[in-house]
Amino acid sequence: MPERSSPVPTGPRRRATPFALLIVLAAGAALSGCSSLYSETATTGAGIAGAAVAAKVTNNAAVATGIGLGVVAAARAGVQYSERVVHRNTQDRIAQIAGPLDVGAVATWSITHSMPIEDDEHGRVTVSRSISSGALDCKEIVFSVDHNATKDAAASSAFYVASICRDGSAWKWASAEPATERWGSLQ
Repeated sequence: MPERSSPVPTGPRRRATPFALLIVLAAGAALSGCSSLYSETATTGAGIAGAAVAAKVTNNAAVATGIGLGVVAAARAGVQYSERVVHRNTQDRIAQIAGPLDVGAVATWSITHSMPIEDDEHGRVTVSRSISSGALDCKEIVFSVDHNATKDAAASSAFYVASICRDGSAWKWASAEPATERWGSLQ
């Protein structure tokens, strides 16, 4: 009876490190444009990395748990920070377009995110009233977030009210509460 030969490895065999797995998961989430997937992937990746670090550092379950929770908390804080940056960039873009408008004038706005954790957006903005002028120049705006029609959904728009104020030569977002529905507590 002939002997069966086992396959011969052609090169060194490498194990994927938890850090490499974390990078792959984060890259996949970043390319997806889906905020919830980004958040869950970062948290899961941090949990895996935290477990790997804890296993190398200690055999004490309490210390390992503390390390894991700390790494997950840091990952969540990082995700929330990046979401705030994306939201601030969108708000600044809307304020930049709305600032020079007269009451009743309408303009279009759009944003292309440099960090693709949320979809690029576009819509319209109008100034509904001037709140004050002079030393404190502020306006109330109404803006839409427009969604184009797809084969699965009709075109739609959502409308929001906000305040903007001039900060030197730039217009900045000045309201917190009206945008809570849109951006949650992560303004």
